[in-house]
Amino acid sequence: MEKRNQNNKRIAITGPESTGKTVMSEYLAVHFQGLWVPEYAREYVCQLDRHYLYDDLETIARKQIGQYEAMKASRLVFFDTWLVITKVWFDWAYGKVPAFVEDAILECPIDLYLLLKPDLPWEADPARENGGENRIRLYERYKAELDQYGFQYKEVGGIGEERLTNACREINDFLK
Repeated sequence: MEKRNQNNKRIAITGPESTGKTVMSEYLAVHFQGLWVPEYAREYVCQLDRHYLYDDLETIARKQIGQYEAMKASRLVFFDTWLVITKVWFDWAYGKVPAFVEDAILECPIDLYLLLKPDLPWEADPARENGGENRIRLYERYKAELDQYGFQYKEVGGIGEERLTNACREINDFLK
């Protein structure tokens, strides 16, 4: 992976299912006049006529890496989910993680993660499978991964406008 311009900033919105990652990342991209990278996993999984397989997760991870590479020259980019979620998803569903995912997490740096708290009501949809207690467990797994890597992150909670305001405050502080 090539080095990118250090003036360019990469922000990933992460957290368990149904915490508003898509709404948040798209809102922040518009608010801060950055680029938005939508979640590829949802698009991919919703097009399958079967349950996803290990190979499908590899396809998703490689696409995420490609999305990152395509945005290298952009000044400010907001990712709706990132490889940390994909890594946990591999481990959660299959008990193993391909080495290329670990490598890419380190080689494709994210400058700030916003870890969205599971304080919004869980809403079922065809791509979601981990409500209830699993959502809390996954939140803790994502947080542990960010801590393990030593990545900079901020936890963001709140309902409605409060959640968006809290996220904007964290981004403003980060960009100062």
